[in-house]
Amino acid sequence: MAQDIKGFLKVKRKYPEYRPVCERVKDYSEVAVLRRGEQSKEQALRCMDCGTPFCHWGCPLGNYIPEWNELIAAGLWKKAIELLQATNNLPEITGRLCPAPCEFACVLGINDDPVTVRENELAIIEHGFKAGFIKPLAPEIRSGKKVAVIGSGPAGLCCAAQVNKAGHKVTVFEKDDKIGGILRYGIPDFKLDKWLLERRIKLLKKEGITFKTGVNVGIDYPVLKLLKEFDAIALSGGSRVPRDLKIEGRELSGINFAMDYLTQSNRRAAGELIPKDGLIDAKGKRVLVIGGGDSGADCVGTAHRQGASCVIQIEVMPKPSECRTEDIPWPRYPLLLKTSTSHEEGGERQWAVLTKKFIGEKGRVRKVSSVRVEFSEDAGRGCPMMKEIPGSGFEIETDLVILAIGFVYPEPQGLLKQLKVKLDSRGNVKTNDNYMTSQKGVFSAGDMRRGQSLIVWAISEGRAAAMAIDEYLMGKSRLPALRLSKIF
Repeated sequence: MAQDIKGFLKVKRKYPEYRPVCERVKDYSEVAVLRRGEQSKEQALRCMDCGTPFCHWGCPLGNYIPEWNELIAAGLWKKAIELLQATNNLPEITGRLCPAPCEFACVLGINDDPVTVRENELAIIEHGFKAGFIKPLAPEIRSGKKVAVIGSGPAGLCCAAQVNKAGHKVTVFEKDDKIGGILRYGIPDFKLDKWLLERRIKLLKKEGITFKTGVNVGIDYPVLKLLKEFDAIALSGGSRVPRDLKIEGRELSGINFAMDYLTQSNRRAAGELIPKDGLIDAKGKRVLVIGGGDSGADCVGTAHRQGASCVIQIEVMPKPSECRTEDIPWPRYPLLLKTSTSHEEGGERQWAVLTKKFIGEKGRVRKVSSVRVEFSEDAGRGCPMMKEIPGSGFEIETDLVILAIGFVYPEPQGLLKQLKVKLDSRGNVKTNDNYMTSQKGVFSAGDMRRGQSLIVWAISEGRAAAMAIDEYLMGKSRLPALRLSKIF
């Protein structure tokens, strides 16, 4: 198979295309435009087939990136699909949502734009579905062992998929009314159309996995029954307790957590009716999003679509650099300034702003008292110290505040309390190197074990936990997985 070894010198990086802002803010359909196959083949030519491909190092899944880039460039799509699916159970998800640490570790990125790894990955899997190459592959032999997976987010889905491939009978329990976890309710449709999720779930069902929704294990499904019926249990319920901002005025109405806002918006987009007294709607309101991460950006985009009169997003940390600095050299994943499609649609962003107090009128938030801050190195401790800038206080008028400042740990009550699994110092489920908790036969993966992280890490964790479960049940495992928790 021949490859143009000078392709990276001839072809420039093609950045993603998006629907026009004036069009996309009127609906919840995906903003990204899927790239044509010929363009993907051309972009794959930019991969240099490095002697030491650091994209492998940057990817928690260990994707065969140079190999399937070469296959795309040669038009060998089916082989590329086989390689992609060997390491990733949800490439249609990561191809849309992953921040692509592989691209920041790309060798070409040292002195040029890196290879479009994420878009190439998406092109492979979507070509596979379109060509009919993606089909359910149920195991030919069953082991007779039964495994319960609690939680159907990316970690749970991938753990279930891999355990099922090993021949064990898998049942996935989900407390929500539909499968998907954060993929279903935490990611807006304009980033991930839910038919894509349904397409994957349909495949998993055909492969033999049983899904039970509306079941809150530990609350309405006894833990003793779970332990009796299943030979192994995987806990993958995520990190669902939101970080709060406990300052004066927090009791005022009109202050909501990001996940509550996004979940409700996704339900509304799916056609569900929300009771008026519980509705969180930005229409005609001045919206303030506190938190500068991805969830905050998703809230910004959602507020635009709901018809907010204005949207402001604030972040307590200073504005990130637009390019690498000495403290984040290649190939490390850099915390750079990220402008999402939601930011391109309007609104205002401010950095180094500390929220001091919520100010209300008739029980509802109307203003937020804030102050500018600066960070300086503490010679004694060696870490940045935040201090308020004297005289920099100001107020932001608002009708709706969204708290998008992350999550602290998994819900401790119910399942975890009844199972009596040990927690670490951060409140996450504690496991050994084989993903087993303090209770024999009970494993954990994803945000519930690792803490709030990336979807690609949840997939990696789910796959590694599946291999550990298979080893526990059978004495050895033929499932592939990378166990990178000690490296990263």
